[in-house]
Amino acid sequence: MEDEKGELLKKVIDTINETAAISDYSTTVKKQYCNLARRLKLLTPMFEEMKESKEGLSEETLKALVFFKEGLESAKDLLRFGSEGSKIYLVLEREKVMKKFQEAASHLEQALSGISCENLDISDEVKEQVELVLTQFKRAKGRVDPADVELHKDLLSLYNSSNDVSIGPTILKRVAEKLHLLGIDDLTRESLALHEMVAASGGDPDKSIEKMSMLLKKIKDFVQTENPDMGSSVGEKSHSSSGSGQPSSNGSQKSLIIPDDFRCPISLELIRDPVIVSTGQTYERSCIEKWLEAGNNTCPKTQQTLASSILTPNYVLRSLIAQWCEANGIEPPKRPSGKSTSACSSADCSKIQTLLVKLTSNDPEDQRSAAGEIRLLAKRNADNRVAIAQAGAIPFLVRLLSTPDSRTQEHAVTALLNLSICDNNKGAIVSSGAVPGIVLVLKKGSMEARENAAATLFSLSVVDENKVTIGASGAIPPLVMLLNEGTQRGKKDAATALFNLCIFQGNKGKAVRAGVVPILMRLLTEPGGGMLDEALAILAILASHPEGKAAIGAADALPVLVDVIVNGSPRNKENAAAVLVHLCAGDQNHLAAAQELGLMGPLTEMAQSGTERGKRKAAQLLERMNRFLEQQKLAQAQAEAEAQVQAEAEAQAHAQGIGERAAQAIGTSACSSMSQPTSTITADES
Repeated sequence: MEDEKGELLKKVIDTINETAAISDYSTTVKKQYCNLARRLKLLTPMFEEMKESKEGLSEETLKALVFFKEGLESAKDLLRFGSEGSKIYLVLEREKVMKKFQEAASHLEQALSGISCENLDISDEVKEQVELVLTQFKRAKGRVDPADVELHKDLLSLYNSSNDVSIGPTILKRVAEKLHLLGIDDLTRESLALHEMVAASGGDPDKSIEKMSMLLKKIKDFVQTENPDMGSSVGEKSHSSSGSGQPSSNGSQKSLIIPDDFRCPISLELIRDPVIVSTGQTYERSCIEKWLEAGNNTCPKTQQTLASSILTPNYVLRSLIAQWCEANGIEPPKRPSGKSTSACSSADCSKIQTLLVKLTSNDPEDQRSAAGEIRLLAKRNADNRVAIAQAGAIPFLVRLLSTPDSRTQEHAVTALLNLSICDNNKGAIVSSGAVPGIVLVLKKGSMEARENAAATLFSLSVVDENKVTIGASGAIPPLVMLLNEGTQRGKKDAATALFNLCIFQGNKGKAVRAGVVPILMRLLTEPGGGMLDEALAILAILASHPEGKAAIGAADALPVLVDVIVNGSPRNKENAAAVLVHLCAGDQNHLAAAQELGLMGPLTEMAQSGTERGKRKAAQLLERMNRFLEQQKLAQAQAEAEAQVQAEAEAQAHAQGIGERAAQAIGTSACSSMSQPTSTITADES
């Protein structure tokens, strides 16, 4: 039963991740399909927590999960067609498409309703998120955004026209622009999509598909007439700004204006190797790397502080620039192959080969000096990092992680850290089996080696699947130990690695069981410790896990968190409130304690002037505290009413007792007065 549960949940999570990877939906269905994909992605934490939980699932929940998985498969096929299918078909057959979409959404909503969150071992935050998604599904059911009437009408007129004479260029232009069929790549993709529909029909396509193919030919002929180069879209050529011309490939000078979006904001030249920084801006790789290597930590264009130095290749822009170059007779930038290409100097490349020979020698001195030099070369620039990896140095560096020589070990792990800055090297490092070796250094290396091992794990954990690998390798306990006993830099490295790893739900329990919560609480209260930001950020992640919530509650965190909300920075207030939301969920004692500590006032202020997330968390807490106060007042009123009834009953009983005793006394007195004369007479008579 447990295996069935785990396998089923794994398939559901994998399918959701596959749907999330689908993008570039046709504009005619983009809004609905993006919303569906986003809602499905929001359900991932629930399924991950269900998978992590040791509790079994009821038969009803398992049936609902199977039903949900069936709906998920249908939704995935639908979303994929919205991305890769024929744009013309999506417009002309909109009613059919939207009907399938509604059926898929209804199926998912019905299946999700059958999963009772109240009976599941999942966090309150996840329960709230699932309720929100379910509400969105219910609201979206039966609601379809209005179609582009003009586009549908134009396509129908083209679809039904029997000759080319009756087709005006205005209509063709409008259709081509709205469907984004302006370049050779777009037209080829549409042609392939229609061919696939023909293949799916078993070679006997519907007449409508044949007519759609003819319609596409009309659009293609028009675009070729308007744009003979067929290398880029009309729209791309129109977005231009002043700039220097570029020579054409045949040697003649052709005055060109480079579009602003194709220029690097630093060099103002045409981007050859576009990369995206954490603020979302795109730069020429070599330019932004020089900027970062100079010690800058801000985005040159926006001046915002960069959250990380990770550079992500912008393949979409690269493709657009390549099309523009081809259309204008300029040699396009070379497309990257599976491995990055290196432009390091011949002297450096020769040096790397020499160092590689020394790395593989049996002489410890040679190994130590080679690892140290590779460490420095990898730190110097991106080209060296690519060249070192291509030369095959990574597996040899991984072997040196287990060497008894502490200095060699330190050089090796630091070299891997520097190499991991290059995104393409991350996969090569992990696939070379480096993680167990890095964990070994983290446990037993010198303090500097341990710090760099923690930094390496952070760098590698940027890739989501690596979070699972690193967590399963036993990295979390030694990271917690470094957080506890390391230098200031070591604590920072450990904290950033733990934060990143604990984004994955399965690692949260491991961190709690490794004893991270008491250490984080100490860091929160350490005067001048400089770890307040990191400690709160990790606590905010752990609080959503049942074990994390219990550990934080047991650590008497409430007074400290309230103090942060009163006196902390906006970001720290936000994280403190996020922890309190989980602590106070269904816990009367914590709500009462928060009330006694005077949290209502600061929360009210935060709900008005905090960060956006802080406002939401403050509003949630205020709602729970107000509900608690109302329950307290109601309970107090009920207690007072019961006390009054009890008092009245006691008074009545008391009065009744007095009456009974009085009556008894009167009765006794009467009996005495009647028996006395009789005694006297008897005496006289005797």
